[in-house]
Amino acid sequence: VYRYKVLMKIIILGSVLFTKKVVDFLIKKNIAIDGVIGKKNSTFNSDFIDLVRLYKNKFDTFYTQNINDKRTYKWLKNKRPDLIICLGWSHIIEPKVLKIPKYGIIGYHPSDLPRNKGRHPIIWPLVLGLKETASTFFLMNSEIDSGEIISKKKVQIRSKDFAFDLYKKLYQTASKQLLSLIKDFQKGKIKKLKKSNVKENYWKKRSFKDGMIDWRMDAESIFNLTRALGKPYGGAHFYFNNKMIKVWRTKIIHSKFDNIEPGKIIKLANLKPVIKCGKNSLKLINFSPKIRFKKDNYL
Repeated sequence: VYRYKVLMKIIILGSVLFTKKVVDFLIKKNIAIDGVIGKKNSTFNSDFIDLVRLYKNKFDTFYTQNINDKRTYKWLKNKRPDLIICLGWSHIIEPKVLKIPKYGIIGYHPSDLPRNKGRHPIIWPLVLGLKETASTFFLMNSEIDSGEIISKKKVQIRSKDFAFDLYKKLYQTASKQLLSLIKDFQKGKIKKLKKSNVKENYWKKRSFKDGMIDWRMDAESIFNLTRALGKPYGGAHFYFNNKMIKVWRTKIIHSKFDNIEPGKIIKLANLKPVIKCGKNSLKLINFSPKIRFKKDNYL
């Protein structure tokens, strides 16, 4: 158990919709926030949000593209924060910055740490068809998604959950966890969880080809891919007549057509194509651009 003073200066670091949802929750709960650091733009995050623009009339705000540069370091040193909360910042924080806040930087990772460290922790559980994940806060150190875990909550994944369904569950869970953590800090104590003996692993950075639909896959695997890459992410995709089609919603159709090749449209249901897969079939519920497919087309 660590003991701290009650009065605290809190800085939020983040650049995505997830960050905004948690900050808005903390505002409603009357948690005092001393400053927000954000980005002007991002080529990496499809759920990017300009937090500085949103909160410039509420808090002291600061733009940076590099949390470790001299300008940002100076701003943070001058703020003299007791605690920095990092939510949705996809860059490594160097030791010199980690040392600035009196009580450290709280990191967040939506996975069951120490398992499933690394990239795209909301996407991969859905691609893999996992039944649960976790919402985890930890005291950051110089290693990726490491440090002493101070809060972890399991989050169930339903078979029909799409990306934003899980995204919402996680930010709602994380908001409540963080509120509780801040109150614990303010009371002068914080507990760390016992170290787990499970074997850790790192998820890889997703590439464009990882979102490519191969109709030889079974319908369940393609369904998992499409739900993992739904909004707020970039969508799964395939090509038809040299045009890329983004797929946002699908439905598994349990049917047996042993003599039909994968990728063939076996019927149209209310203008929605039903495509033969390696096993069973898949109905495209929502896709873009809107194309009038025909029965017996091959994708």
